[in-house]
Amino acid sequence: MTQGFGLSAGARIALLQRLAKRRARQDDAGEAAAPGRAKRRGFSDLPGMRDFALMQTAVEELDIESPFFRAHNGIAGATTVIGNAEYLNFSSYNYLALNGDPRVTGAAVAAVGRYGVSPSASRLVSGERPIHHELEAAIAANYEAEAALVMVSGHATNVTVIGHLMGARDVIVHDASIHNSCTEGARLSGARRIPFAHNDWRAAEREMAAARRNAGRALLVIEGHYSMDGDVPDLARFVEIARRHDAWLMVDEAHSLGVLGETGRGIFEAQNVDPGEVDIWMGTLSKTLSGCGGFIAAGRDLIEWLRHTAPGFVYSVGLPPALGAAALESLRIMQAEPWRVRQLQHNARFFRDRARARGFDTGASEGLAIVPIITGSSVRAARLSSAMFARGVNVQPIVFPAVPEQAARLRFFISSEHTEAQLSRAVDVLADATASLSPLELHG
Repeated sequence: MTQGFGLSAGARIALLQRLAKRRARQDDAGEAAAPGRAKRRGFSDLPGMRDFALMQTAVEELDIESPFFRAHNGIAGATTVIGNAEYLNFSSYNYLALNGDPRVTGAAVAAVGRYGVSPSASRLVSGERPIHHELEAAIAANYEAEAALVMVSGHATNVTVIGHLMGARDVIVHDASIHNSCTEGARLSGARRIPFAHNDWRAAEREMAAARRNAGRALLVIEGHYSMDGDVPDLARFVEIARRHDAWLMVDEAHSLGVLGETGRGIFEAQNVDPGEVDIWMGTLSKTLSGCGGFIAAGRDLIEWLRHTAPGFVYSVGLPPALGAAALESLRIMQAEPWRVRQLQHNARFFRDRARARGFDTGASEGLAIVPIITGSSVRAARLSSAMFARGVNVQPIVFPAVPEQAARLRFFISSEHTEAQLSRAVDVLADATASLSPLELHG
């Protein structure tokens, strides 16, 4: 735990000592449980296992209730039921409140009745379902692309496409805050991977210019709406960089579709950029589209190549028809009811501005769906999350190593369903929770 989660040096040393004693007890117990037998190899030397164990010890010793893996007893929208209590909810990607919409649910139920729950194998082996083609055609139309391909996992979509597209002689230049799925795909590819300072197109230009000459192919990867900070890139600038250096431009729209643009079509609509200038559009079905899976929209030649060769598609089960139907119906509703997008954008700006007015650091958030509250300490973020939960507001902390220690935060996901009264209450609760915690509780 190199950055200490905001703990003092003394507190870190004490935790390390307790962890060492705990390990010794566990080792003794393991040996006593099987006297005379060869000791089985454990997993304690796995990369990161020591930091993970220390984090768990810190949570226990500081008496911080874990905010993760809470069971929601129903649809997690603007409010949710956890246990037997209702909470204001800011931990869902249900941006346009379509997850749970009767039309979306009805489409999923009808698909189950017609096709069953699973396609039972990869689409290459078990064949297609019409819903796959309908969804892919609708996604391609949204991005004015020639074709699209849907996969069973958003994370796996980036891993398999980037990993399959690039090779050892190539270079991948990406935003330093790009999603883990993109960096995992880059690692799988064997290509040289170069991050540039977050959302800095000038830094991207410098890195691409320095690396391009000695590379075979080049890929520039950005997000349309960054999930940690809630900011957006200047898309036209990145198009220019890609064209100038003979590189492909890939834009991850996981948090953009349904959020950016007058009608939610994404960053190209919001910034009036020709979507054809982007070589590869990537997105997920699990947020605005209230399903599960990922998609690629691009030229027909790339899509056909991926359909027949990408390991994460060829060797993976196809998208369940019910999820495809839910995503397609969600996309249709988004297009037919643009008021949802306008309401979402209004709500996010309202919350961000209210929080800033109360003195909270919302970072670079554009006020589109994601508003961070920067706490500067992992312990502080965890304490505030716990205090807010006790006051009826569910919001997750984002702590090191997901973000640098000094950038630890609470991350609020806003939806079109939230009301101004709920958003104002959340800011009031945040202020009250902050005031209620002692310096010791805030800093461990």
